Amino acid sequence: MSLQLTSTAFADHGPIPARHTCEGANVSPPLAWTGVPPGTQSLVLIVDDPDAPDPAAPKMTWVHWLLFNLPPDADGLAEAVAALPAGTGEGVNDWGRTGYGGPCPPIGRHRYFHKLYALDAALALQRPDKAALEAAMRGHVLAEAQLVGTYRKAGA
Repeated sequence: MSLQLTSTAFADHGPIPARHTCEGANVSPPLAWTGVPPGTQSLVLIVDDPDAPDPAAPKMTWVHWLLFNLPPDADGLAEAVAALPAGTGEGVNDWGRTGYGGPCPPIGRHRYFHKLYALDAALALQRPDKAALEAAMRGHVLAEAQLVGTYRKAGA
């Protein structure tokens, strides 16, 4: 069984409900995963948008959420997760803070990649940015799964 990542809030490549965006409550969507491979010591979740600022002319990937050292026996995160599983670390998103920041695209329909990685190690990091997190993950990825949601602001 391969690593799978799903949400009851949206289907893969489907629209993300406004509740999970800057136009709604801006709370994290519920996420669930299955198929964590044997030997997994930790999980990493990266949520980012490669279409910033304009999908017609993307210039950067905007980081919305970084979690690491999720325990391998965790099977998901609740909607609007308030308490992360014990031992979970948080990285710094592109707003310069930890925690979830929902979709808020300035123009057009953007894609939001929710990427889950199973690692053969726990990571010794303190509030990393995405580059530092990905560098620490290098050589430790056992499996990965991806769930993509889309969002366009009303009138954008």
